Amino acid sequence: MDEARLSEYPFLTKAAEYVAGMDSTIDEILVSRGYDTARSRAKSRLVQAIKGDIRKEDLGLNIPELIELLSYPIARILVSCIDDAFLVRRYALAEAKFANSKLEKEDDNILTEIGQDFNINASIAEKGFKIHFTDYIRGAAGMRALKWKLVNRRLESGYVNITKEQYARLLQEAIRARIIKALPLDVPDMFCQAMADDIKEIKTCLEEIKKEFDEEGFGEVEPGDFPPCIVHLLSSAQGGVNLAHSARFALTSFLLNIGLSVDQVVQMFNVSPDFNEEMTHYQVDHIAGSTGTSYKPPSCTTMITYGNCYNKDEICRTIGHPLSYYRKKKQIQEEKLAGSTKPESNIPEGTEPESIMPESTEPEGTMPESNIPENSSVKSGDISDKG
Repeated sequence: MDEARLSEYPFLTKAAEYVAGMDSTIDEILVSRGYDTARSRAKSRLVQAIKGDIRKEDLGLNIPELIELLSYPIARILVSCIDDAFLVRRYALAEAKFANSKLEKEDDNILTEIGQDFNINASIAEKGFKIHFTDYIRGAAGMRALKWKLVNRRLESGYVNITKEQYARLLQEAIRARIIKALPLDVPDMFCQAMADDIKEIKTCLEEIKKEFDEEGFGEVEPGDFPPCIVHLLSSAQGGVNLAHSARFALTSFLLNIGLSVDQVVQMFNVSPDFNEEMTHYQVDHIAGSTGTSYKPPSCTTMITYGNCYNKDEICRTIGHPLSYYRKKKQIQEEKLAGSTKPESNIPEGTEPESIMPESTEPEGTMPESNIPENSSVKSGDISDKG
């Protein structure tokens, strides 16, 4: 691939090798005035990623190919200096989606070459691509929507036929996983100090977005009173982690039961690469009771069974349901504000607060099939890693 193509896909092994073979050192790239534009573009990549999407047209200038290529490793260094898991996930997802916007329009031969870099080998077919089922399983491992399950694909002589858009989506997931796996890098303090001003600006943007998630999306609901399991699931969903179906159901049903609207809950999932507002709205609306059956969240016992119980605290030991936790925590906070020295709960310990939950004809823990989008994450790496 030439420099132009490598600048479009800077996470490829060949792109890393190209940058490593340049005459300029990393010290020069991070401090020299000749690379001011590359550093500025790197900062914009991160700010845009935090806000949702990376774009080139928003900058109002024609970015030279080398500058675009160099901005990627600089951005990775900035992410590593900040070392925030939420930022890592948001950045990786945004980079992968940015790449996907180009992959869907890319030449088929280039797509197969990119796939080989991720060990996802495909051959051009009459209508799209043909991929061996072992490569397909590996590529789709991080996507839990039913349509990606091998059992729902037509298999012919060990190969799966997929469209160009579907192959691009497989590559998008591979890109996201590679970027996450390589971050944070082991960056010397001197590099971080050299970009202190940019880091401060990015951190400010990051905190603003986190604050929006913590406050603006909940109205009168108090996120500070959420049980630890819901805090964990919510943080994961907002950071683009691939939640299991049971986790997505637990989070959705909890938020609906404490008073969030369907639209508010739908927006909690809009950072997913597979986000489909119409489909997500339908699924959330179904859990809310549009078909006549409203769903309550799973009990603590069910949460434990599905591996969705996280970071138990003292209140967790006295209740048996996430909604009981929320109700009890709110009462404790209210009594503290009123000057009470001995907070008491009106909810019997270990019981579920049926009075604050819509009646459901479904057994507790029964979960409807969901297409609410998902994602995933892992972590580690160093500066020389590809990705």
